[in-house]
Amino acid sequence: MYSDFELVCLIMAVVCIAAFIIRNSLSTKIFLIHRLYITVGAVIIIWMLALIAMKFTDLADTTMLYVWDAVVYIGCAGAPVLGLLIVLTYAKSLEKLPRSYYLLFAVPLFINIMVWTNPLHHLFYRVFSVDVNTVVFGPMVAVSGIYGFIMGVMTNVVIYSFALRHDNKLYMKQAVLFSIGSTVPLVVNFLAMLRVPYFSIVATPLSFIVTIVCHGLAIYHFHLLDIKPVATQRVLDWISDCYLVINEDGLIISYNLPFAHLFGKQYGIDENRYLQDCAAREGVENRTGLYNLISAVESCRRTASNISYEQSIFKETDGEAVKLFYMVEITPLFIDGEIHGFVAIFKDVTKIKESMQKLQDSYTRIMEQERLASLGQMVGGLAHNLKTPIMSISGSAVAVENLVEECTLSMGDPDVTAEDYAEIRQEIAEWLVKIREACAYMSDIISAVKGQATNANVSEGVEFSLSELIRRVSLLLRHELLNSHCGLRVENAFKDEIYLQGDINNMVQVLNNLVSNAIDAQKGRNGDIVIGIDRDEEHLKIQVKDWGSGVAPEIKKRLFKQMITSKGAQGTGLGIYISNAVIKGKFGGFMWLEDNPEGGSIFGISIPLTNVAFRAKG
Repeated sequence: MYSDFELVCLIMAVVCIAAFIIRNSLSTKIFLIHRLYITVGAVIIIWMLALIAMKFTDLADTTMLYVWDAVVYIGCAGAPVLGLLIVLTYAKSLEKLPRSYYLLFAVPLFINIMVWTNPLHHLFYRVFSVDVNTVVFGPMVAVSGIYGFIMGVMTNVVIYSFALRHDNKLYMKQAVLFSIGSTVPLVVNFLAMLRVPYFSIVATPLSFIVTIVCHGLAIYHFHLLDIKPVATQRVLDWISDCYLVINEDGLIISYNLPFAHLFGKQYGIDENRYLQDCAAREGVENRTGLYNLISAVESCRRTASNISYEQSIFKETDGEAVKLFYMVEITPLFIDGEIHGFVAIFKDVTKIKESMQKLQDSYTRIMEQERLASLGQMVGGLAHNLKTPIMSISGSAVAVENLVEECTLSMGDPDVTAEDYAEIRQEIAEWLVKIREACAYMSDIISAVKGQATNANVSEGVEFSLSELIRRVSLLLRHELLNSHCGLRVENAFKDEIYLQGDINNMVQVLNNLVSNAIDAQKGRNGDIVIGIDRDEEHLKIQVKDWGSGVAPEIKKRLFKQMITSKGAQGTGLGIYISNAVIKGKFGGFMWLEDNPEGGSIFGISIPLTNVAFRAKG
């Protein structure tokens, strides 16, 4: 029948296949392709166990030998069909077998019926024997062999067409291994039926050892069951992000459903087409997105690194075109150190852009509120600031009027000499100088307030001097300083004039806020508030020092991170928070706070020296 060595080989094969089945059965995620592999392993075990049982059956017991031989055909007829179903499931990413696929089992079922009923018609065996030299086959054996051969050919066609269609080395290696594993048993079985060489009855099942080895390599070394599982594809179809896979020549390999619905329909992108062909077919108005993608892929190929860019696209929603924004990232796919394809990920950032715009609008609105609040405070002190120069002008005008009247009345008086008229003219000139000075002061006050009344960023990017900044702050806070009996002193460590790049009105608002806070902190304590000018290796430092009560530790921790105030109902909490945002956003710097060693606080502004210029005064 067959040798003891062949028996040992059969037993070892059964053990290996059983271990494979147990290992896969214990997996937490068993997909259709796994169930098919477990099934094909089970029918091969049945086949081999029947052959093992024949070895231990008395050769004289023909009936029992025939029963075991009939059991053999459960595996012999079913294995080729299961092999085809495995590659169909893999190539088409099937989650469930279509009903039509079950028709493939019609012939194996018919063959098994014919085997079990052979004593009635002798169409399978004319003469049954376990000896290949004395057995006489019927016509149904040829049907069984031809059908198995057809299944094997179809299996190879499906797996190779899949590998060639995707033009991927990994798929090709899987296809070769799977093809070898599926073909060897068919060839051995075909030769056994033709009796070309001498083969025992275990030749065909033993040839499945080659199948086990080849399929094992495909499964465990090249991840046949893991490289494209249905679950992964379903997850990729469920996510909102779009992805596209192309090979090194621009051939479209794969994409998910979101990409197909959004980009595929609009640009005519489909599998097994080249991106360049899709672009050639589209109208000029629709080519921009494809050209951007093709250009990014070429840049990715040239630099061998990731390429990112933003792409907008219009989507029809309820008959209305909605503009969507996507962040596209192109990543090269390396195999053995060479680029063999590219993955394009399209991440929908429309909501992020909308949120950023809302945040920007909110930030602008808060800044405007703070600017108007600061402006209202300035306007409140404007009347007091203008009261003194107006009174000076009024007094000077009265004095000039009196001198003019005196001059008029003295005309024709012989006692009034030319020297007297010269003295009157001199006094009028002096009063006019005082009027001009008062008018100039009023003009400066109005200009400073007007600058703060304009929208932010009017002079963004324009150079301004630090001395002009401090002059405006001094004018705007003059009344507040006088009422609080405080002075404003500048300690400048530099002889050169210092110029900053940016909007002077923004910086006036920030410095005005810091000095105003220092005045509030120093109420009841007469003395100077110091504006210090210094620098370190990287920054120009503008600091406002007071000798007030200082800042509480719990407030200090959150001062620059959120809107918080220590003034109770008198404060909004916007001042320092917005000031810090202005310094960061408009000047590229930052604000800081430290305790004054002599009592009080020191609020500082650090501006990068790249935005600062030092020039000799002249």
